[in-house]
Amino acid sequence: MDLQQIEAKVFGTPVPEVKRVALAYSGGLDSSLCIELLRRVYKVKDKDIVLITIDVGQGKDEVDVSKAKAGKLGMKAILIDLKKEFTENWLTKAIRANSDYEGYPVSTSMTRQLVARAVAQKAVAMGCDAVMEGSTGKGNDQYRMHNTFKIFAPQCKVRAPVRDFDMLRDEERILCEAWGVPVDEQIAGGDDKTLWCRSIASGAIGLDQELPDDIWMWLTVPPKAPDKTEEVTLSFEEGIPVKLNGRKLPLDKLIMDLNGVAGRNGIGYIDMFEDGIMDLKSREIYEAPAAHVILKLHHDLEQWCLTKDELEFKAVVDRKWAYLTYHGMWFHPLKAELDAFVLAASRFTSGTYRVGLYKGNIQILKRESATGLFSPEIRSIKSKGFSQKMAKDAAVIRGLPFEILARRGGIE
Repeated sequence: MDLQQIEAKVFGTPVPEVKRVALAYSGGLDSSLCIELLRRVYKVKDKDIVLITIDVGQGKDEVDVSKAKAGKLGMKAILIDLKKEFTENWLTKAIRANSDYEGYPVSTSMTRQLVARAVAQKAVAMGCDAVMEGSTGKGNDQYRMHNTFKIFAPQCKVRAPVRDFDMLRDEERILCEAWGVPVDEQIAGGDDKTLWCRSIASGAIGLDQELPDDIWMWLTVPPKAPDKTEEVTLSFEEGIPVKLNGRKLPLDKLIMDLNGVAGRNGIGYIDMFEDGIMDLKSREIYEAPAAHVILKLHHDLEQWCLTKDELEFKAVVDRKWAYLTYHGMWFHPLKAELDAFVLAASRFTSGTYRVGLYKGNIQILKRESATGLFSPEIRSIKSKGFSQKMAKDAAVIRGLPFEILARRGGIE
């Protein structure tokens, strides 16, 4: 499709009248193109285009790049710093809930909703009648953003031009080139980064597409990782990591440091099929070195410190927590109610781990906890913690239902 055909499709699509628009602006291809679409198609004047950039920990370099791109388009974005909230209110909940959706350490699912809330609140405060974001009609973010927009700015129209004009990625690129929109994607589809997890070319990776080694930010692919094990210690208090190698650190600093350590040892590579909100599968690529280490050790610590019944129920809660968050339901009442249980279950989840990191593997070398429930002096077959003879009657009683089943017959 050539430029003329693309423009005919875009300009031929009816659009609702909007007077003042708050745009969730990241500096990526989609949100940058939205600026020109607002000008050329929606006929909105620059003074009524409110660009809002949310810093959720993607890094100063990325924020500076988005600022520079806006400048090239003659615009200036409002920057809202939510790194502290994302780390202390969102990530802490995610860690305690063992945030895993089909193998994906829930991350972008959270930030999209945090961004949408901030944009919606600013839109209301600045008298906007519409909110806009760059989601496609094939992905998950349109639902996460829309749900949140409608909670915090129900009176605003929601526009997602890439979806609404049915544009393919190559068509977007052609428009950007023709209209002078700056684009610098390293790989088709771009990336989405927080300190917790980086999503690479979401929805654009082919079935057998090879990934070049230079696309990674933290990860050294396992074959090229060091040939020597690197040991680290990680300490948890009530389910949250608080010390790395004996140093007490704020959570964001701890995660960033651990990304470097774990990443250079080949930890955090994720290549998976993901069932999206529309029940359509996509191949997704992530790198999440710190998340891999933290979630593995947190889960192990829970297995040590919580009772059998707590673990059984919490597994159900964690699964539902990840489902709700992934599906754009962070602000649903059930999500808050699950948070309350997860927080209560974390009271005794404290301890320190020493682990070895080697070419993508995490080996637990030493565990310490004052709240663990493993009691070898009672359970071990080497111990005289109790007389085994005491268990005979209990075994007889537990076997009675099976004895009754035998009377009935019909057992295969």
